[in-house]
Amino acid sequence: MQYSVLGSSKLNVSRVCLGSMTWGCQNNQADADAQLNYALAQGVNFIDTAEMYAIPPTADTYGSTERIIGNWLGRNPGKRADIVLASKMAGNGLAHVRCGGDMTPATLLQAVDDSLQRLNTDYLDLYQLHWPNRVSPHFGKHRVGRIGFSAVNSEQQTEQILGLLQALDSCVKAGKIRFCGLSNETPWGISQYLQLSAQHQVPRMVSIQNEFSPLHTKDWPYLIEQCVHENIAYLPWSPLAGGALSGKYLNGARPSGTRWSMLQRNGLFRDTPQSNSAIAAFTELAQSHNVSATSLALAWVNQVEGVTSTIIGATDMAQLQQNIAAFSLPLTPAMLDDMTLFLQQHPTPF
Repeated sequence: MQYSVLGSSKLNVSRVCLGSMTWGCQNNQADADAQLNYALAQGVNFIDTAEMYAIPPTADTYGSTERIIGNWLGRNPGKRADIVLASKMAGNGLAHVRCGGDMTPATLLQAVDDSLQRLNTDYLDLYQLHWPNRVSPHFGKHRVGRIGFSAVNSEQQTEQILGLLQALDSCVKAGKIRFCGLSNETPWGISQYLQLSAQHQVPRMVSIQNEFSPLHTKDWPYLIEQCVHENIAYLPWSPLAGGALSGKYLNGARPSGTRWSMLQRNGLFRDTPQSNSAIAAFTELAQSHNVSATSLALAWVNQVEGVTSTIIGATDMAQLQQNIAAFSLPLTPAMLDDMTLFLQQHPTPF
């Protein structure tokens, strides 16, 4: 296993980050225990979760993933120091989470305490804001004109960001959080956090996790360039485009128990004719090099400049084993050349 420094935090994290959002819905406690034990045995030390998990988010499964991890930690207290544990506070829009309201300093303080209780730990190594209070161009909202910017009150947003940073500062000083990060943010959002941190001596964001895969490269080069020069760890989520790059959803297939067979909060926004064409081409590309599409996608994301650790997920042990092994796959010059051609031919399939 290879390791990288998590931005300016000086924490060493594995290039593989074990995502957990299926635990509590598609996976149970025994499944999660097996995944955690296997991942740690392979050298994975970075675990990512969120208060809103399991996915798809429902009132019944809210917090279940954190509780599952907390149960595991309760039975393995000696392993807490061996892992970098990250969680996230949900933003607005979920009726069953704080009545769908914005993140505020008061709700952040409570959310941190609640996550710590569910996770059965005294501290979080990384605490992230899952998405901003304003609508951002993520979750399929990145097409030109899909959302508007002019109507957003930037001064109000900046005031809210400062309030959240001050609340995070109190959590850091109390020893509840070691470092802070972002998720589903933009260059403008990152800039506000960095400027306010410098002006008010509050925690500096050390990481950001955004969607990134061979089907979704919108953060390259502009946002990732900022991350490199500002020493912010870039953590891709959904490197397999919601599992689509495995090819299992081609031709309208919906295998029982898979994510696309379930109701999705943001809909199946990755399921477009252009995406299906791109996935078919990607599958053929991988086959031409005698590797699986899954392995090629993960190996390619891992080598993108600026990527610190890639968040993977699995619903069974075979998937987890294949996913982790992909990070040891050497990419030949021919593979990289074919990937460049693929990206030119399928630049924005959804």
